Amino acid sequence: MATTLPVALVLGSVSTTAVADPMYSRNMSTFGLPGGIDTPTAETLQDGTLGATVSWSDYGRRSSVVFQALPGLTTVLRYSRVDGINDYRDDGYITDRSLDLRYQVVDEEGWRPAVSIGLQDFLGTGVYSGEYIVATKNVTPSVRVSAGLGWGVLAGEPRTIDIDDEGGTPNIDEWFRGGARPFASVSWQVNDRLNLVAEYSNNDYLARYSNGEVFQQGKEPDSGLNLGAFYRFGQNYEVGAYTIGGNTVGAQFTIALNPREAPYPSGLEKAPAPVRPRPAPSADPEGWSGTWAQDPSAQPAIQTALGEAMSKEGQTLESMALSANRAEVRMRNRRYVSQAEAIGRTARLMTRALPPSVETFVITSTADGIPTSSVTVRRSDVERLENTEAGQIANAAALSDAPAGAPGLVPSEGVYPRFRWSIKPYLTLGVFSAEDGLTYEVGAEGRASYEVAPGVVLTGALRQRAFGNIEHRGPAIPSDPEFCEAYGRCGRGEYFTPEEYEANPALETTPEGVPRVRSDSRMYTGNSDPVIPELTLAWYAKPAPTVYTRVTGGLLERAFGGVSAEVLWKPANSPLALGAEVNRVRKRDFDQLFEFRDYEVTMGHVSAYYEFAQGFTAQLDVGKYLAGDKGATVTLTREFANGWRIGAYATKTDLSAEEFGEGSFDKGVTLSIPLGWATGQATRERVDADVRSLSRDGGAQLNVRDRLYDQVRDSHSVKLYEGWGRFWR
Repeated sequence: MATTLPVALVLGSVSTTAVADPMYSRNMSTFGLPGGIDTPTAETLQDGTLGATVSWSDYGRRSSVVFQALPGLTTVLRYSRVDGINDYRDDGYITDRSLDLRYQVVDEEGWRPAVSIGLQDFLGTGVYSGEYIVATKNVTPSVRVSAGLGWGVLAGEPRTIDIDDEGGTPNIDEWFRGGARPFASVSWQVNDRLNLVAEYSNNDYLARYSNGEVFQQGKEPDSGLNLGAFYRFGQNYEVGAYTIGGNTVGAQFTIALNPREAPYPSGLEKAPAPVRPRPAPSADPEGWSGTWAQDPSAQPAIQTALGEAMSKEGQTLESMALSANRAEVRMRNRRYVSQAEAIGRTARLMTRALPPSVETFVITSTADGIPTSSVTVRRSDVERLENTEAGQIANAAALSDAPAGAPGLVPSEGVYPRFRWSIKPYLTLGVFSAEDGLTYEVGAEGRASYEVAPGVVLTGALRQRAFGNIEHRGPAIPSDPEFCEAYGRCGRGEYFTPEEYEANPALETTPEGVPRVRSDSRMYTGNSDPVIPELTLAWYAKPAPTVYTRVTGGLLERAFGGVSAEVLWKPANSPLALGAEVNRVRKRDFDQLFEFRDYEVTMGHVSAYYEFAQGFTAQLDVGKYLAGDKGATVTLTREFANGWRIGAYATKTDLSAEEFGEGSFDKGVTLSIPLGWATGQATRERVDADVRSLSRDGGAQLNVRDRLYDQVRDSHSVKLYEGWGRFWR
């Protein structure tokens, strides 16, 4: 560093590259977050950025997913192949999952550098475990310097890994302990594309285990000096090459997406119909007088015309109440991610379809046939504010709870019963399995729904596998002498065959007495014959203006069938919601048809939801889970105005870490991206993922479609107004 830093300062002083404000990352480290090469920096990504980095070197292969959860909070979930370490497979490497958190305490301002505090691999087995405090400063417009203190692997003092530890719990007693050593890096932004990095690192790539074994991960570095070059192309991609310790080379690839930077920011949907101002009273005296309302043929004609116009905009006019000066439409949004856009387009069409005397518009949103909220706005405000910012029409409108029924509502013809169907390919991926690596299954799924009446929906799906490497397999054979002797094999990497598992019902309970509700999930995969993942009849109702109910019966998910009942209290103008759910379910047979196994359970939970600023929603579920264990689940989700949702959850129950097994407790990350964000086409279709490292029995929830909270909140205050900027779209 003594020679590299002065040279970089001299060369960088002639560059005219602008300094980022705030201090955003110039490149990603091999650990998948803003940094040098192996060392961290105090940089961040743009708020809300979701990215992935894959790096290769003689020390291993790391696949990381990074999310800038807050402007100062960076999170990383990492899956690594760590070379040079042996386990029961004797492959010369292990696979490891780890989680990092970094918080930027202060950003750069004047003479003050940006400062961050980080925890590296604080929930994994500890191969990469370390903590740090780091500062980063722009010394010229193109040269940036970082220096910090590191503990654990960042100080060249790897933590001792307990071979009996199930993992998944924070090693708090070791944080910022064991001696600290300095690290540093310098980056030179040659131009808008190329960034050169030099750093001093203490990582010697050793792993120490509690049984006394010490492993060298690849070659021992000849020195602490690492050099790298990183090149950005396009808006979202980066490639890099680097040397570690002077004797090892590596490469990496990064992709980063920001929800606020869609490929088609304005969308590709057609422009809405313009607002039609009313004619002067002298030009239409009958329309202004309201005498038209006495004609019994007026409402059917108006309702038919408005319904046809709304259908072209992707909305369904379910019912309508019309008088001389007021009109209420109840509509279902079938096209737009933002409910505000659907409401705005409906308001425009009402100005074109309704006689001039109608001054009050009430637009009531529905979900699954039940009303969720009403937006009331004066027609004159719609006419007056069309070409202003959306905030003005928001101030002029009133949001209220919608009653189940309303005087004068007339159902639209041909809306119920309604049949819909689709046939699409499906792809199932497994990406964080330490045993199997990347797994996949590809096939076709046919799905149909029949809405018998408002709130009554029959839904079913049929799947046919085409190919994949997710095969039928029983759970792992316990490392117990009884099982070793009975099956002639046991321990990690050994599994019951499907035939062995089905032949002995006693195996459907673990040796610790926990029913296998998820750890035998591979028994539900790999079927070459058609399967029925879901077949249900659901009834949705609204017994009070702020109370919603759901009862669903049938084959609820691929592994369980039965009855699920739910009630939700959710005022339209409140960020708080309370709910309760109870389920009586039985385990389905592994062929996923109509037969059941012996295990059944009554489980459920009470829930509290709260919507904070910046799109954050917190959820707390307390109750009983599928395996009969009792505990609580905490979920934190962030949703952006364009529909991106990213969340994390953790469940702790009365099962001990030993009873739960590897991972100690259930946890995971959820991701939901609207398909329209990438294609530019208006659609409510989504790409969803639930990323969890393990599938265990403790804390297992039932997977029921269309739970009430997500169905209702689209048209309620917090989420509705976050997307209100699309009212005039």
